[in-house]
Amino acid sequence: MNWDQIQGQWKQLKGSVQAKWAELTEDDLEKVKGDRDKLEGILQEKYGKSKEEVRREVDDFFSSD
Repeated sequence: MNWDQIQGQWKQLKGSVQAKWAELTEDDLEKVKGDRDKLEGILQEKYGKSKEEVRREVDDFFSSD
């Protein structure tokens, strides 16, 4: 799935994103609105992971959909 598709389907995907990364709040998901950079930034902040770790996790998660 490419990021244009993810942005277009963000409302449908929010639940599965929150299931994967439970520390994300509804407000966090609203801020992201399918924007990869925002998602990765919030994940780095919440989980204390490096940019590379977060990028891999996001790639893995969305490539499996």
